[in-house]
Amino acid sequence: MNVEQIREHCISKREVTESFPFNEFVLVFKVAGKMFALIDLGAPDSINLKCDPEKAIELREHHEEITPGFHMNKKHWNTVMINGLLKKKLIFELIDHSYEMVVKSMGKKAEKILSDK
Repeated sequence: MNVEQIREHCISKREVTESFPFNEFVLVFKVAGKMFALIDLGAPDSINLKCDPEKAIELREHHEEITPGFHMNKKHWNTVMINGLLKKKLIFELIDHSYEMVVKSMGKKAEKILSDK
């Protein structure tokens, strides 16, 4: 799986923007201004994704390619290796889960705005 496939999947979602708020290498995807995915273009072998804490633990126990989020809150973020054994379908599911987690955290009004477009 490559960075362009991940980028295309992320930006296909509603209200998603991409930017480089930290430096010229870390590409950040946000939904309505809140981060849901980060990828270091200088070493594009992984992506950081938000995750339900219980699901995060389960994923880490079953996949050695999924670890606590590098430079992130380890309870709520995972680092997912994209060039390993994980299937593309699972990586896309984890991106979708991250996006949905962030949308749900915005409350009813933001959820409605995102679903009405």
